[in-house]
Amino acid sequence: MPKLRIAAIGAGYFSQFHYEAWSRMIDAECVGVCDIDSARANEVAKRWSIPHAFCDPVQMIERLKPDLLDIITPPQSHLPLIKLAAENRINVICQKAFCHSLAEAINAVQIAEQHGILLVVHENFRFQPWYAEIKQQLDSGKMGQIYQATFRLRPGDGQGPDPYSNRQPYFQKMKRFLVHETGIHFVDIFRFLFGEVGSVFADLRRLNPAIAGEDAGIIIFCHRNGVRSLFDGNRLLDHPAKNHRLTMGEMLIEGEHVTLRLDGDGQLYRRARGFNEWNLVPLQWNDAGFAGDSVYRLQRHVIDHLLDKGPIMNVARDYIVNLLIEAAIYKSAEQSNFQEIEAWSAGLPQNVPRDDGAR
Repeated sequence: MPKLRIAAIGAGYFSQFHYEAWSRMIDAECVGVCDIDSARANEVAKRWSIPHAFCDPVQMIERLKPDLLDIITPPQSHLPLIKLAAENRINVICQKAFCHSLAEAINAVQIAEQHGILLVVHENFRFQPWYAEIKQQLDSGKMGQIYQATFRLRPGDGQGPDPYSNRQPYFQKMKRFLVHETGIHFVDIFRFLFGEVGSVFADLRRLNPAIAGEDAGIIIFCHRNGVRSLFDGNRLLDHPAKNHRLTMGEMLIEGEHVTLRLDGDGQLYRRARGFNEWNLVPLQWNDAGFAGDSVYRLQRHVIDHLLDKGPIMNVARDYIVNLLIEAAIYKSAEQSNFQEIEAWSAGLPQNVPRDDGAR
């Protein structure tokens, strides 16, 4: 069978994980890379044996006519690139943060649906193998009723007068940082694992004066099924781990019969109620790429769907709900009160589905 043809736009820091993942596909091939910096585009093409490099996305689309466009660019470029792909009937994977605003994200969803293309947001955390295993543990029912969960974000990269400069220095200038850039991953994880969110309460603060946005905060999620989850984030503090960016922190999920614990090395443990011993949950994963090879796993998931081999998660229509929750979090922090998520649904396309991986 002919390979699916992938074209990608963007050659920044995180794009390396995308191109490396595409290079391992046997039924899909990245045939073109585009970046406004032609030297970077050519460098990426050479490194990953991509046959074509461009600095103009219109030219790349017209020449290559790919099956899928992988957008790995800053949010302000997302809407016009999605529109370009939609007008050419090309399916899209788009990096997060998804679009420049909630209004643009909704517009992107509408454009994709009007033109009948698949639009997937590159939200790879739910594809990290430990969360896939946690999801199976929860769905098995053996934990009993889930009462509460906590994630403590502790990457330890936010201290000093020049934080994040060795990897993503633009973090310093983001007016909305902890939640918009990082916490959004856990908004998605909490929905994926514990169900839809009815309301949130947030206390956000900036600890390092060298940056523009918040870098610490506590967020309470009230799930509609009764579960309460807590995001406790602090980018200045670290946690015990060989690689502080692997899980970026630690999680505890407390159920009626069993408690699960995720550590910083991607190890998962179970403790039965009434016992003191923690037992390791067997979990095999590939220590490659980004965070348990989650970029490859997401891209593989999309390719399998396009080849009629499985359902699809991370569709942009569903991802809008994450953005509504993000907006509610910031409003809660401003007003120091609980924010109902329903109050933020005005202007959405109708019938936003719940995405729990069942489709």
